[in-house]
Amino acid sequence: MVDLPRLKFAKPKEKSVAVWLADPQSFATALAAPEKAADLPGEALRFAAATRFEAKSGRLMWFVGANGEPAAVFFLESGAKADPFQPGELANLLPPGVYLFATAPRRPDLAALAFLLGAHRFVRYKSRSEAPRLIAPEGVDAAEIESIASSVAFARDLIDTPANDLGPDELEDAVQALARTFGAKVATIRGERLAREFPLIHAVGKGSPRAPRLVDLRWKPKRTRRLTLVGKGVCFDSGGLDIKPESAMALMKKDMGGAAAAIAAAAMIMAANLDVALRLIVPIVENSVSGEAFRPGDVYASRKGLTVEIANTDAEGRLILADALTFADEEKPELLIDFATLTGAARVALGPDLPPFFTDDDGLAADIARHGDAVNDPVWRLPLWSGYESKLDGKVAQLNNAPPGGMAGAITAALFLRRFVAQSPSWVHFDIYGWTPAAKAGRPEGGEAQAARLIFSLARERFGKAKLR
Repeated sequence: MVDLPRLKFAKPKEKSVAVWLADPQSFATALAAPEKAADLPGEALRFAAATRFEAKSGRLMWFVGANGEPAAVFFLESGAKADPFQPGELANLLPPGVYLFATAPRRPDLAALAFLLGAHRFVRYKSRSEAPRLIAPEGVDAAEIESIASSVAFARDLIDTPANDLGPDELEDAVQALARTFGAKVATIRGERLAREFPLIHAVGKGSPRAPRLVDLRWKPKRTRRLTLVGKGVCFDSGGLDIKPESAMALMKKDMGGAAAAIAAAAMIMAANLDVALRLIVPIVENSVSGEAFRPGDVYASRKGLTVEIANTDAEGRLILADALTFADEEKPELLIDFATLTGAARVALGPDLPPFFTDDDGLAADIARHGDAVNDPVWRLPLWSGYESKLDGKVAQLNNAPPGGMAGAITAALFLRRFVAQSPSWVHFDIYGWTPAAKAGRPEGGEAQAARLIFSLARERFGKAKLR
């Protein structure tokens, strides 16, 4: 049984320690003249001045009252251009207890979200340690922030779980758990039907004893406007017969990070009761080495009918997405979005923190960039450069799944996917990393649901909340 985590704020009436936020420059000014500092406690400032506390970004200072108990905490942010998640560092710096922002962060909603996300830990295989808790700042939608944080935590836990405990069965269970929570319906396609109707998904997954499948969740299907999310669910990617080297295989438990991000976005949308018919499609496989594994040089027909020549079995994600996108596109949703840990080329171009996205819809691209900035879920648009289309030509089939040469790998992968979307008015592809390699404010090291929060923000703006009846 898979359960969705619940990240919660402390109750407003709980006894708490005040956290005073300031940038280094204003704090240094206040230290020089504590009596003139209207926004910071004078007694604590005089103590900081007496102990020669150095006003540098990221520094923390405790002030203890006469009774020996903590009375306040100073935390110095980086100034006007600071990461709005920076207050989330407090979740790692503070001991267990309850805290309250005594001065309003620049973005109270993002600061509060970062605190919840920063306190989250993957503890399936460790004893759970107590974390600091925060009272939600005044004026924020605490319930929505808790929902967003819990959805991201769910995705993180899925990505962080090793493949021996999260294979195709368990990833399907996660979608089933989501459906139970929000009253959605789920259909799973596998076996002979999968081989017949989704030949590329079947081809990639048939080398593993853990059977491939496609999971199709529907929520509020009678609503007139349709949003479909597709997530790459490769539970482990050995590379297949084109096996990866050890260094490249070490993190391949995260190759279902696209599915996790899509699941997180779906959870946020359903929790907010947006006025949209939501569909979540997750093709699930394990790319293994065996006598049944698909081979370089094999040719398969796709669900769309296009034939695909296998140049490299390690370019499997685009194959399973091709069939899943075709399936989604047949319904002509208003907006079709896919998430995938697809190419190393995307990481070479933009690094682990800035996923590229691809779309032909300029208006959608502008909205995505705007929402990414607004919710601190950054992405960067790369072009669907049609000049590279010929690289996809196969020698014995219509398409080649891995063009030679290695240049523009993220773009050619996106162009490959575009061949399978023909009817949906707007489509966007996110090539995410799904992992935070070094801990940052609000982002512990490990799995990350990149682009999920921005898509929820975009969906909320486009579709709005459903009216209560």
